[in-house]
This record gives sequence, structure tokens and C-alpha cells, in this order.
Amino acid sequence: MADVVKTPTSDQNMITILSIDGGGIRGIIPAVILDFLESKLQELDEDKDVRLVDYFDVIAGTSTGGLVTAMITSPDKNNEKRPLYAAKEIRNFYLEHCPMIFPQTCGPIAWVKNSIISVVKGPKYDGKYLHSLLRRQLGETRLDKTLTNVVIPSFDIKLLQPTIFTTFDAKSNAQKNPFISDVCISTSAAPTYLPAHHFDVKDEQGSVKSYNLIDGGLAANNPTSLAIGEIMKQQIKRRSDYSPMNLMECGKLLVVSLGTGIAKGEGKYDASKATEWGSMGWTYPIIDCFAESNSDMIDIHTSILFQMLGCEKNYLRIQDDTLTGDAASVDIATENNLQNLVKIGKNLLKKKVSRVNLETGLYEPVEGEGTNEEALTHFARLLSEERKLRKSSVDASATA
Repeated sequence: MADVVKTPTSDQNMITILSIDGGGIRGIIPAVILDFLESKLQELDEDKDVRLVDYFDVIAGTSTGGLVTAMITSPDKNNEKRPLYAAKEIRNFYLEHCPMIFPQTCGPIAWVKNSIISVVKGPKYDGKYLHSLLRRQLGETRLDKTLTNVVIPSFDIKLLQPTIFTTFDAKSNAQKNPFISDVCISTSAAPTYLPAHHFDVKDEQGSVKSYNLIDGGLAANNPTSLAIGEIMKQQIKRRSDYSPMNLMECGKLLVVSLGTGIAKGEGKYDASKATEWGSMGWTYPIIDCFAESNSDMIDIHTSILFQMLGCEKNYLRIQDDTLTGDAASVDIATENNLQNLVKIGKNLLKKKVSRVNLETGLYEPVEGEGTNEEALTHFARLLSEERKLRKSSVDASATA
């Protein structure tokens, strides 16, 4: 199913997209959601070996979402037709490795000292454990080898422009086909938290392209629109009879977009205090502001598009905007906080489907659409039906 992205006017029904936001350790929240979705697909198709890559044409992820994207789409070196990780294994990946990626200092004095040093001298964390882990897990697998199409953003600080890594580009341009580990290190290189990443890629003629990259959240913390745009771009390239109205048939798009939670309801900052902040005081708040405004704007625009075209049920955004305290952080990797994030993910499944209110920007429950768990079960049925339709089409072509 994931090998070829179809035109929306083909005989088959859907183009399927999965999108995962950035958010540091809060990536545990979408990991819990993905575990539920994959288990439902296995149940529907009566096959414990199927994975998310078997159902989605494009999987997009930013920062921590980019790591998840890589883990569930990169081939396992022991079985190159199967992904490195099943969805149910991602949660334990976070629980096991986050305390080493984000080692916690002891006590408030040490925390303040570490924060000041990171502002003045360098990032809060050296990234050595994360880089070593990704090199070890992903090896020398390049981007063109992912088991479905991926879209992972980063930001080039030398060129001051977004750099979007895609399987589509990697298959047609050797200079855009880096090691997946380099892509992951780049998309997760959050300013002040982890170091920027430089690497080179050579093409067959020996020509070198240099990348100087930081966190993809500066380009698109919510990569949903990037995934949709990439599909549109590919179809424009493939079709001589391109028609904007045909491509905007959103009934052909099935989109699951997963947030990592935000602290909107907490009132984390206020203007009276912010008026006293200097450059150091703004260091972490400005990152929060960039990331969350980015995610919200993408969600609002995508929601408007689907509502305008009368197919809002084809777009499912699962997000929790009520995080408080440590749960709202990107790097407080204590055992208690990590386990609490697992609990938040499970509770989010039980909450009612919500959509962003276009006036207030807040998520509000949608009457009559059930819980996120029920909505995901419905989406799983659509994904399963689409996969069966494609398999039967392939089988019919083979016997024709």
C-alpha cells in the first residue's frame, strides 16, 4: 500500500497520512496512541505482523515525532521488509533512553546553574548519548530505504531556510539522500537543548552538499501541512492533466495528526512578568511560543480546509491542551514524569474527539463523534479496507 502514492482520481479510495508533532519527551503521548492504532489494525486484519507502514502512504514527523517516524519506517537489518520498531515498542524506547538523553541535575541550585551555563556556553545537553543511540539503531540506512514515504523537517541555520527531507526527493537526488540517523539528529536539535548538526552528502559524481541544521520545529512543529503539500507536489509532477479542483477533493485524503500535548490551559507565562525579561529570560519561553503557535496555526488551517470542503471527519487531530507542571516540559525525564506521560496518553484515548475552535484557538469536544479511541477504531477500519482494496487490485492485475 505504501509503495506508490496514487492520484486522488484513481480507482482506489484514499491517500493516507500520519503526522506526529515535536515535543521532546512528550513523544510518549503519541507513542501510546500509535500503539492503540496499530493493535486495532492487527485485530481487524487478523495479522499480528502488520505495521503502520503497511497502511500509510506518508508518515511525517518533526523533532521527537521525526524520531518516531524513523523508528516505525526504517527497515530492520534482520528483516528489511519489516520496520525496526513496532508501535508498541516506542513507549519503552522513550522510558529506557530519555533519562540518558536528558540527564537530570540534582536540586534547584544545580538546575539553575546548568540552565545559565547552557544559555551562555552551549546547549543544556551535549547530545552524545542521543547521537550514539541513533547511529547504533539506524546504522548506515539512507532515507530512500524507508518502508513508506516520510517527510521530516529541519532548519538550515546557514541558509536561514527550512530543509525538508523526504523519501520522494531521496529517491531522485543523491544529495538529498542522507543517513536517516543524520536526519533524526538534525530534526531533534532543539536550540538551547541539543547541539546543531553539520553533515555532508556526496552524489555519484563526488559533488558535496553541506547541511547545517537545527530542530525541525522552527520549520513546522506540526508537519501535517508538509505531508499534504508533498502529496500535492508529487501529483503535480506526475499528472499532465493536473486540476486544482481534483487535487482538493479532500474526501480522498485520510489524515491522522497526533500532538504531543501543550500547556495552553495552564497560563504558563503572563505579560506582566514578561516585561521584565531580558535575552536570558526569554530563552525558553520563546521556544515554547514558536513551537505551539506553529502547531496551532497548522491545525487551524488544516481544519478550515477540511471543514470548508465538507469532509472534516477525514481529518483527525488528537491533542491535549491541558498539560501542567512537569508534564508540559520537553526534557524533565524523571521516572515519575515519564510514567505520568504514559498515563496522559492513555487518558487522551478516552477523551471525546475535539477540534480547535476557530475563534478561541481552544480544543472543544465534538458532539456525536465519540472518543478518540472510537475515532481511531473508525479510521483503522478505513485503513484496513483501503489496504484490502489495493491488494485485490494488485492481485487482479497480476492475474490479468
